[in-house]
Amino acid sequence: MITDQRVQNYLYAMLPEREPVLREMERQAKERGIPIVGPAVGRLFYQYARLINARAVFEMGSAIGYSTLWWARAVGGAGQVHYTDGSRKNADEARSYFDQAGVASQIRIHVGDALELLSERKEQFDILFCDVDKHDYPRVFNMAAARVRKGGLFIIDNALWHGDVAYAAGNPELAGKSEPDKLTKGVVELNRLLYDSMSWFTTIVPLRDGVAVAMRL
Repeated sequence: MITDQRVQNYLYAMLPEREPVLREMERQAKERGIPIVGPAVGRLFYQYARLINARAVFEMGSAIGYSTLWWARAVGGAGQVHYTDGSRKNADEARSYFDQAGVASQIRIHVGDALELLSERKEQFDILFCDVDKHDYPRVFNMAAARVRKGGLFIIDNALWHGDVAYAAGNPELAGKSEPDKLTKGVVELNRLLYDSMSWFTTIVPLRDGVAVAMRL
């Protein structure tokens, strides 16, 4: 756990009840082992989007669309969220949830490689959310600055990667392994690139598995 279990329990116990569609998605994720950001991080996304009055969000790695739905609620009817996933089955399931929630008209669904799909876009977004394969995180960093407007946000899930980022501090014993794998290396490298960059102002929020929030300068 990234935070003390007692703190984690408290944070989730404080959460208000979610709408029925979100609750069903949470149930499916738990039963089927589908990775989703969960309600605490979903609320964080909603809050950040509202704070910067976001209207255009590009999401990289959407699965069944749980975080997509939070973004869609935040940007409102005048906004647009781009969903991306490599699985047509995931996309079809996500579409059914969007229909149930009444936000389908706000969401553009793209099936394919998220990095390739982003590379095809010429516009800039208010928020770019990254939740692709972790070894690809540094590649996403190299694309992000050109696709996020100044004052916009580049948000990355799993920024603490189960605590294995302890390797970055030179403490492999804290991670419980002798050698980092390529996924851990990808997360560590992205975090380093963000904090070293003059184009981004970055904070890592230790909620769930860690959320990196970088503001485009």
